Amino acid sequence: MNSSQQRGIERPRARGTDRSLARRAELISIGRRLFADTSYDTLSMDDIAKQAHVAKGLIYYYFKSKRGYYLAIVEDSVADLITHAASGLRLPPVERVQRTIDCYLRYAQDNQAAYRTIVSGGVGFDTQVHAIRDGVREAIVATIAEGAYGRSDIAPVVRMGLFGWVCGVEGATLDWIDRPGLDHDTMRELLVKMLGGALRAIEEIDPSYAAPAPARRDG
Repeated sequence: MNSSQQRGIERPRARGTDRSLARRAELISIGRRLFADTSYDTLSMDDIAKQAHVAKGLIYYYFKSKRGYYLAIVEDSVADLITHAASGLRLPPVERVQRTIDCYLRYAQDNQAAYRTIVSGGVGFDTQVHAIRDGVREAIVATIAEGAYGRSDIAPVVRMGLFGWVCGVEGATLDWIDRPGLDHDTMRELLVKMLGGALRAIEEIDPSYAAPAPARRDG
């Protein structure tokens, strides 16, 4: 079982022949390009079909609705995010954390419309989008915990400290893609430093969770 499956973020499985699965995957790939920087409401099904050079009925056949199509695209791209962010388990902890944040920022840059949808929870209270967002948060918390402490089975105070950092990252990243005043590397390093502050605060409350040496002010 891979890291994304362990954390509840799994690439959607579709049934059918190899040919139909390949066609579905192709439509998702096309949709990821179309929705990368275009909001859900902006593109109609007619627009999507025209730009994808397919019959509209084909999209309905595989995904039932525009919303079904969009959710499949978001789930697929999020699966990539988690897979890449959680990879590199053999890297030193600091590099692993940097890689996770780097992948997260690149996803937000390359999938701005989808990222806004995930973080905002969709239009109104969209339970499916909320589930995707919650899964991403928990996956990032688990990945950071593994990098910082060597395990993901952490105490509630540790989870809350890391969870609060992740929520802060979401807000900062939303502002960053809207007003990109910082370059990618500077933004990544800022978030790493913020994580160091969270890890030190966790240690102050629960000394059994010592902050890794790179997070220490004297480290």
